Amino acid sequence: MEAQQGFVLSCAIDRETVVALSAGPEIGGRGYVEVVAIDEGRAMDKIALYEPVIQAKDPWKNLVRGVVAALQQRGHCVLPARLSIAGDVPIRTDLASSSSFTVAVALALTQISRISISPGEMALVAWEAENDFLGSTCALTDPMVSVSATRGAALLLDCRSFEHMPIAVSADLAMVVIDSGVRPEVVRSTLAKRRAEADMAAKALGVETLRDVSPETLEANKDAMTPDAYARARHVVDEIARVEPMAVALAHGDTAALAETMRASHASLRDCYVVTVPMIDRLVDVVAHSLEAGGVPLGGVRMTGTSVSGQVIAVVQKDAVETVIDAVETTYNPQADAPASATVYTMTGGAREITPT
Repeated sequence: MEAQQGFVLSCAIDRETVVALSAGPEIGGRGYVEVVAIDEGRAMDKIALYEPVIQAKDPWKNLVRGVVAALQQRGHCVLPARLSIAGDVPIRTDLASSSSFTVAVALALTQISRISISPGEMALVAWEAENDFLGSTCALTDPMVSVSATRGAALLLDCRSFEHMPIAVSADLAMVVIDSGVRPEVVRSTLAKRRAEADMAAKALGVETLRDVSPETLEANKDAMTPDAYARARHVVDEIARVEPMAVALAHGDTAALAETMRASHASLRDCYVVTVPMIDRLVDVVAHSLEAGGVPLGGVRMTGTSVSGQVIAVVQKDAVETVIDAVETTYNPQADAPASATVYTMTGGAREITPT
């Protein structure tokens, strides 16, 4: 929804990237940032601060180099530093591991360099490291959440103004992320096309973004655009409208509303935005059926992100966590080409300085 300046609900999970730091070397008046990546077999990098930062071959090195470059391009003086980095955020799973990494590095370098920046600028530095330096296409939502999330709350982000506020989530709810084991790479190439079709719909409606279009206005002007453009706009406009009821349901622990809203969201991803695949649709159906078997929905489930990562999220009553896990392990997995696995996460706070005791 970011490209259409809509609203987004997201959260930080209880996994982290940790950076240990100290002042770095300065040789002959020339400073360096030296880095050790513990999770990359203690691989090392050395970044000269007295010359333009260039790309390396290894992606993890470019994330660090990108942060250095972004800070320098914003006019900040990065001082020599030594960083040692490790973490346990699952990678390549649409759980924003790269944003966790870049935000942690940005926080470390601003601390050691005594650079004073706002949380919003820190998020922008992390975003620029991935998009401008590395050439990725990550959303600003991810670093904003990594910087500004609040423990026990989701973050409601306005993608036009980037104003944000925490939405306290009912203590009766639990979040289960299900890795389907499916990695449908073919979907990756369609995402740019989907965004372009949504842009075409906005142009046909005479607006800058679909944020300014109501569901009623879209329906009344359906014939002004191609069927594909209409379908993509239908998803975007309806998804923006679903953010408020989703936030209310999370705050009140309303599992019936969660089930309804998340069911509609997944159906829209499947039928209008066309970014799901049959295996993930089946996984969502299996979990949804298990949560509704008693007649009163115990929570909701939908694909998260895009099916490129193969992740599904369920928000359920705490005593229904085992219901979700059982549905995955005993109903879905026996007929699946790739077994799925479920992990329970809690909503935690954003990046912070940890002072040794």
